[in-house]
Amino acid sequence: MDRIGRIREHPGYHELVRRRRRLAWTLSAIMLVAYFGYVLLIAFDKALLARPIGAGVTSLGIPIGFGIIMLGVALTAFYVRRANGDFDARLKAVLDETGE
Repeated sequence: MDRIGRIREHPGYHELVRRRRRLAWTLSAIMLVAYFGYVLLIAFDKALLARPIGAGVTSLGIPIGFGIIMLGVALTAFYVRRANGDFDARLKAVLDETGE
């Protein structure tokens, strides 16, 4: 059996794929709920987002929209940190165990 076949059959590889997939779907769901929640808020409660903040001209929708963007950045940073730490270490262990 070649190395790729041994990697595909390795239980550590299956665990890595399962964990990575679960994290990716969880982070995607968080982002989709936040984004579509914001869009639905725009569609059904424009008055809430149009409220000015304090005595200024900036409405409440601007910081909420900025927060959605920052959430995307934060979730991406979290995934990258997890991938570079835990996932890379697990992959290296699988590759070391299935090496020639």
